[in-house]
Amino acid sequence: MRLPLALSILLSLSGCAVKRTANLVYQTSGAGVSEQQLDVYAPRNQDKARPVLIFIHGGNWNSGKKSTYWLLGRNFARKGIVTVIINYPLSPTATYDAMARAAAQAVQWVQKNIGSYGGDTSRLYISGHSAGGHLAALIALDDSYFSALSLKDPLAGVILIDAAGLDMYSYLMEKKYDEENTYIKTFTNDPATWKKASPRYYLDATLPPMLIYRGEETYESIEKSTEAFMRDYRKWVTNPHYKVLDGKKHIPMITQFFFPWNSLYPKLIDFMESGGKNFPQTPSTTPVSSAQSPTPVIKN
Repeated sequence: MRLPLALSILLSLSGCAVKRTANLVYQTSGAGVSEQQLDVYAPRNQDKARPVLIFIHGGNWNSGKKSTYWLLGRNFARKGIVTVIINYPLSPTATYDAMARAAAQAVQWVQKNIGSYGGDTSRLYISGHSAGGHLAALIALDDSYFSALSLKDPLAGVILIDAAGLDMYSYLMEKKYDEENTYIKTFTNDPATWKKASPRYYLDATLPPMLIYRGEETYESIEKSTEAFMRDYRKWVTNPHYKVLDGKKHIPMITQFFFPWNSLYPKLIDFMESGGKNFPQTPSTTPVSSAQSPTPVIKN
């Protein structure tokens, strides 16, 4: 993407306030596992430990890379948020489960190391767009990913940006794709796996604070999946922080953050700086309408 000259100069000058440390290995290669790296964007001048945002890129689970989102990393860091942008293994060489396990390992790396970059480990937030939103929601809601690392869930909250696949089960049951379809390669042809892969089916009384955004003109599959997720979410949280952004399509939902003056930045930063305290939820110990609640996947 080419930027106007004046904007490029402005961003170059503003970058002096940010230190980028690139290509840090969080997952080494081994038996059936490929090396994975992440980039850290940190404010140069810090008087105290800052909140941390871990961002997972989209790309239909089969494409995308961390370097595309350097403007997002720089913008958040300029506003006082230590930002980590990760790569993860992609389909067809990896299933969604391998991607989620890598994302959880990235969180573990951040918890262990981010203090060296000025990050506050008590305020770790995970975010993602599209397929990255699916992975962010999945590891935040399915306890098994952190448990497999002998790690107590360290996340203080979740920010979803036009997340895909929140109810992959219903989507794949409807579409009935053949073996060569990219989603079947990512999620297998087993309906039980589709449900296991769907964040919708892990909603319960232990929900972390969440900010959820959807584009009004996003893809139909994302709209249907998100609305299904929110119907069940509202059974546990009566006042969710969910916003449908007028006129926004799927890609502009994330490229809006390439511009430092985007109006969502203050709300997201307030959410992270306050530890979610400025965004109170009203959780319930039992679902509001238990008769309509989906059967949850058994959590480890």
